[in-house]
Amino acid sequence: MSPSDIPAKTFPVSWWELHRDARALAWRLMGNGPYEGIVAITRGGMVPAAIVARELEIRLIDTICIASYDETVQGELVVLKDVQGDGTGWLIIDDLVDTGKTARAVRERLPNAHFATIYAKPEGRPLVDSFITEVSQDTWILFPWDTDMQAVPPLARR
Repeated sequence: MSPSDIPAKTFPVSWWELHRDARALAWRLMGNGPYEGIVAITRGGMVPAAIVARELEIRLIDTICIASYDETVQGELVVLKDVQGDGTGWLIIDDLVDTGKTARAVRERLPNAHFATIYAKPEGRPLVDSFITEVSQDTWILFPWDTDMQAVPPLARR
């Protein structure tokens, strides 16, 4: 992604902030369990799922693999790997619920699971049961696995 591709409103998240927010999510979820396991939505949900699994001492982790984004644009959903069951006793973890397109597809497959994300945008927020931080719909979250340290001009010059 080049600097010209980045939307005007961005919310950069460092590794430290992501870890802190994933632990906060685990803390929020502690009273809702126990959970049989976690379903991480790939790829964004994998890191938060690992942190939540550690904090809640959950060892059983599965994935649902759905492709929909390139670096900046959401396209058609493609389910690359599905999961079995209706989600009873399971916790779904993702980094973000944005438009709700991915969340809707996962909810259809696992309607009885508890769905938790770290970040939520207004359009997708009603589809999740728990989240930590809400950001505006027109904000692009820059996750640490998608970014690199570099100098940037001051906001006033963009």
